[in-house]
Amino acid sequence: MNFVFISPHFPPQYFHFITALRERGVNVVAIGDAPFDALRQELRESLREYFFTPSLHQYDALLRATGYLTWRHGRIHRIESLNESWLEVEARLREDFQVPGLFPSDIQRLRTKSGMASVFQQAGVPHPELEVVKDAAQVKALARRVGYPLVLKPDVGVGAAHTFKVSSDAEVDQALAVPLPTPYVAQAFVKGTIVTYDGLVDHEGHILFSLSHEYSDGVMEVVTEKRDISFWSLKEIPPALDVLGRQAVAALGLRARWFHLEFFRLPDGRFVALEANLRPPGGFMTDMMNYACEIDVYRLWARVATGDPVGTFRYTPKFHVSHIARRAGRAYRHSHEEVVRKLGPSLVLHNPALPSVYHAAMGSEMYLARHVELDALREDIRFIQTPA
Repeated sequence: MNFVFISPHFPPQYFHFITALRERGVNVVAIGDAPFDALRQELRESLREYFFTPSLHQYDALLRATGYLTWRHGRIHRIESLNESWLEVEARLREDFQVPGLFPSDIQRLRTKSGMASVFQQAGVPHPELEVVKDAAQVKALARRVGYPLVLKPDVGVGAAHTFKVSSDAEVDQALAVPLPTPYVAQAFVKGTIVTYDGLVDHEGHILFSLSHEYSDGVMEVVTEKRDISFWSLKEIPPALDVLGRQAVAALGLRARWFHLEFFRLPDGRFVALEANLRPPGGFMTDMMNYACEIDVYRLWARVATGDPVGTFRYTPKFHVSHIARRAGRAYRHSHEEVVRKLGPSLVLHNPALPSVYHAAMGSEMYLARHVELDALREDIRFIQTPA
């Protein structure tokens, strides 16, 4: 099996996906924008060949690279990146090289927020009213129907980048004084807690694994107000969320693929869909899944990707695991050494320097902690994030 993996070095923990494929005898060839010598040793040793290109945004270069790898290794059987940034690139390459998987038409329908809204509607999953907008008049017209505040965000985007809230006609005029650079959508602002429905489906679309995470704050608020975020896994998926999540996954029609769905839990306990993502959950959530369930989701995905039998996959979430963020330049009451002493064995991973692309939403420093009881985990979160 020849497997082309795009950007194997980022996110940084994704080298585990490559090593898991290699363990299964897959011929993994990769295209990336980092020099080969800069890759971690485990990744270099797991790749049959690596094609360096200075920019993954230049499709012609990726086309030539994939053509070269085809000439070198024969027919390509799968192309993946598992990364939001390259979903469209993957799809174009699959179409050009006749590789099974999602094609550009699928990505257009499933990646845009307007397309997601249609899928949620088809699935009978509640979703805030949304409209593609080009100017202030359209935004104000939506406000007359659903009221302020509204959220404006790119139709294609991730991590609340270039997203903002407007609460009046005057704020709309101010926000749209300069023409929007890309297609945008406007939707009613929803006050609630973000809860995810994450997992992996097999080749028939059956859910093999699912887990839910809860966010301390909305990502938009974290980015715009520079809050310290935390998010943690739940040991049980709320039954109503599980029903809606399964409906949405079925409507997405995914095969042998990860999914990351975000919902709002409203004050009255109801769930409303926010968006769907055709990839693993972001940040270090794949590691969090492993720590929560004491499993290896990288090896599970490799079995699915290669079509090897998975059988009945059994797992039990034993722990709540949390990503606890800190921001560079902010003073905290407790030093790193004090955190290590306080958390003891509940501290399972520390990264003092996250990639810069994570800083706005997930902090510049990260602790992963786990506990059987959620109250104990929340105490760790408070201890780590208490300001000086």
